[in-house]
Amino acid sequence: MTAPRKQAKSDSFEGLRVSEPDCYHDFRGYYWTICEDPSGDYNHDKVTVSRRDVLRGIHGDFSTTKMISCVYGEVYCVVVDKRPESKTYNEWRWTMLSHTNRRSIVLPPGVGLSYLVLSKEASVLYKLSYSGKYKDADKQFTYKWNDSELDIDWPINFPILQKRDK
Repeated sequence: MTAPRKQAKSDSFEGLRVSEPDCYHDFRGYYWTICEDPSGDYNHDKVTVSRRDVLRGIHGDFSTTKMISCVYGEVYCVVVDKRPESKTYNEWRWTMLSHTNRRSIVLPPGVGLSYLVLSKEASVLYKLSYSGKYKDADKQFTYKWNDSELDIDWPINFPILQKRDK
């Protein structure tokens, strides 16, 4: 896979953060902290398990902050700025998330998330922060994975998609 130029870094979009925590490693495996949240702001966790070539998203809303971590496997993660007032509106960035790089990405409200599973299988942890009720699928924005206006450089031509993402 040739990596596209628009790599996600903490200065890519206002409010976006990319982190790579320290890790303890020994003969048994790895141990790392994904999130220390003394404020208790993260109030909802979700986990997805997907197989190779599954492409999830581009989904988001305008009231939820999301921390995304791949706790097993490897995913090509794409974030899209859908905040109309932002100077990076409609721009996208990518980063690799995996259990070996232990990278997490925090998306502010209005930044959409999508990812493609590159490993045989991947487990992705979502930590969500919002007030009020959770904005489920019917209250989220969704963009087609190959939207010509966004022109995302995906390393696949025929991903496995759910109906919502086609």
